[in-house]
Amino acid sequence: MAEQGGTANRGWCWIPNWLPSWCPTSTNQLQIAEDSMLRCVNSAFTKQFIPISSGNLLWTLTFCSEGVKDKTPMVLLHGFGGGVGLWAQNLDALSQRRPVFALDLLGFGQSTRPLFYTEAQGAEDQFVESIEQWRTKMGLESMILLGHNLGGYVAVSYSIRYPGRVKHIILVEPWGFPERPDTVEPDRPIPVWIKALGAIFRPFNPLAGLRLVGPLGPTLVQTLRPDFKKKFSSMFSDNTVSQYIYHLNVQTPSGETAFKNMTGPCGWAKRPMLHRMDRLHPDIPITIIYGSRSSIDSNSGSAIKDMRPHSHVEIITIRGAGHYVYADQAEDFNNRVLQACDKVD
Repeated sequence: MAEQGGTANRGWCWIPNWLPSWCPTSTNQLQIAEDSMLRCVNSAFTKQFIPISSGNLLWTLTFCSEGVKDKTPMVLLHGFGGGVGLWAQNLDALSQRRPVFALDLLGFGQSTRPLFYTEAQGAEDQFVESIEQWRTKMGLESMILLGHNLGGYVAVSYSIRYPGRVKHIILVEPWGFPERPDTVEPDRPIPVWIKALGAIFRPFNPLAGLRLVGPLGPTLVQTLRPDFKKKFSSMFSDNTVSQYIYHLNVQTPSGETAFKNMTGPCGWAKRPMLHRMDRLHPDIPITIIYGSRSSIDSNSGSAIKDMRPHSHVEIITIRGAGHYVYADQAEDFNNRVLQACDKVD
């Protein structure tokens, strides 16, 4: 696909070629780590690769009990650096009232990791079209899209293009909505040394450091993000979560590279979604969920509400939760999502 509208960034292509042997990981180890994440899920589910175009496959978990099979399904789209296993505390609850599908986005998790377009719009389009092809293959007439972080951005982009397929959008701590603020005052220019550091590190993908440390990677995840173990402490007392996050993010950097190509300085979206919210069909209801302790600016939620005065827009703040609100306060999150979808058949 990438050959049609752009080429992959080759400037640092030597890194992935030699790092896999340096990093203690493999696709099999990722599969084992995901299975460990899902071992506490009680509901019956299936898992399979769904073929889409260009030989790509999207890894999919399906929860569909007999009593809810006729309800509008909910599709879970994880955020940057995530995967289906991170929904471990949500799958049982959310699948009690309707079918639930969780998939690894193209370029992430166990899904195929292809070359992406180098320009922001091309990469975004690949994410969107992969979901539409997946929906067609799954035979879903319509769905509720729930997206965290990058998944929220993709969910809205998809809904703008395919409004007839979306019954409700749930944005969880969404990335990429506001425009980059012009915070540099004329009398306080950015120091030259900061500009120099930015120039040095700009060619690298966001998670390149995790691959560069090789065998120290698993320990690095545990050291830098001990909070993940706490988020899932009701399920695991060992390093299950950090192992999963490690193996998710040291595979070939495909979706990671796409995300980098979609971002400008400091992680702001090159194509802010707020600029396009007027193109989203007014009949599609939106629920936006933030964590009270998150560093994500919730002003985008208020902006969406102001931009859609004749549409349903609900903003929910969950106390005690950070950016990973679905893991920080799983029970509260699950209940709020179920309530938000009550009116969807």
